[in-house]
Amino acid sequence: MTTNTRSTNVNAAAVATFLIFGMNGLVFASWAARIPAVTEALSLTSGQMGTLLLCTAVGSLLALPSAGWVVGRIGTANTVRVAGIVAGAAGAAIAFSLIAASVPATAIALFFFGIGIGLWDVAQNIEGADVEHRLERTIMPQFHAAFSGGAFLGALIGAGLSQLGVGLPEHLLVIAAIAVTLALTVPRFFLPHEAVEIHDGAPAPKGTTAWRDGRTLLIGVVVLGATLTEGAGNDWIAKAAVDGLGSSESTGALLFALFVLAMTVMRFLGGKAIDKFGRVAVLRASMAAAAVGLALFVFAGNVILAGVGAALWGVGAALAFPMGMSAAADDPQHAAARVSVVSTIGYVAFLAGPPLLGYLGDQTGIHLALLAIGAPILIALLLAGVAKPLPAK
Repeated sequence: MTTNTRSTNVNAAAVATFLIFGMNGLVFASWAARIPAVTEALSLTSGQMGTLLLCTAVGSLLALPSAGWVVGRIGTANTVRVAGIVAGAAGAAIAFSLIAASVPATAIALFFFGIGIGLWDVAQNIEGADVEHRLERTIMPQFHAAFSGGAFLGALIGAGLSQLGVGLPEHLLVIAAIAVTLALTVPRFFLPHEAVEIHDGAPAPKGTTAWRDGRTLLIGVVVLGATLTEGAGNDWIAKAAVDGLGSSESTGALLFALFVLAMTVMRFLGGKAIDKFGRVAVLRASMAAAAVGLALFVFAGNVILAGVGAALWGVGAALAFPMGMSAAADDPQHAAARVSVVSTIGYVAFLAGPPLLGYLGDQTGIHLALLAIGAPILIALLLAGVAKPLPAK
């Protein structure tokens, strides 16, 4: 294969990965932006809604530890295809469950939705890390910008449809059909799946080995704090704006959209900042910005200041997760297993943290409950040094 052909294949894989990240974000935000509508349709409290969100978390947390193994067996392209079918079918099931106003059926559907999203996420991050290594420049934040861009579009669609009075079930059915179509077709441009190359008689890397690697675990702790920041924003900004500021559902969705837009812009621009200042410095600055934005959002007395806080919060939440994925994949030989481990730890926060905030919100109000993520943000800031790139071999 010539150099030009290789370059063309990598560029095509980069575009395909970008699209897959974007679709993942659109699917997720189509659900997240309209959580207030779900709580109303099913007559749930914040704590009860937290339990439903926990169903998604359980599904993803069961899928994530085995995702690296699945990718190793069938490749990133086929893993995304399987995940897209599962997530799309689950999205349709959520729609029909809401039509029936059935909480148990919605919970089961969300469990399988979590499985699909979890598998999809690990596969796209492994593919993104492979493309990044082949291109020899920082591009992972741009892939995550595609996720945020898809989420921003999903949030705007959710706000618009809410304002127009279009039901969430109809919304989800259309999104599910689009998701399955793209998940089945776009991965054909992914890089060819290759077995991990082993040198000098070294044993094949396994997930259990990755779970005993100290650097990988510490990166996971950093990502845990960082993704709790992002996950809490994704799941609760819209609801907190409605409850804490007395805003309308559509205004809450727009504040969520502002949060996601800020993340998207920062992720598009962040690659150059990381290459210039390094992962550690950018990670520390990100956590500081997230803390300030969170405090401003919570204590703001009006929608304008809350919007400024949401935007700064989004800027701070933007780069931590993609930097964590790049750090976990520094050694290509162990990338699949370590990305799976860091994803699993991170998603404990991203998916399980927001439901726990819902329970706390029943006691304090979801608006004030958001302050609880300040401690994990501080821990991520203090441990940021573990993301320093490994020396080239």
